[in-house]
Amino acid sequence: MDLMESTVVRCAEGHVFTTASFPMQQLGAGRIGPGRLIRCPRCARLRSVVPVVPVVREKR
Repeated sequence: MDLMESTVVRCAEGHVFTTASFPMQQLGAGRIGPGRLIRCPRCARLRSVVPVVPVVREKR
């Protein structure tokens, strides 16, 4: 696993973005339950974020 891998996350306002700090506990991310507190680049506020689960779609 790469130490600086990017993770797609969604903030409490619904904004989706990538962050390199989600997998690690350092780099300024605060722990709160299943998510983290990270500054959202869209609204520029400290928001609770959770990882976005990839969806696998089947061909019909």
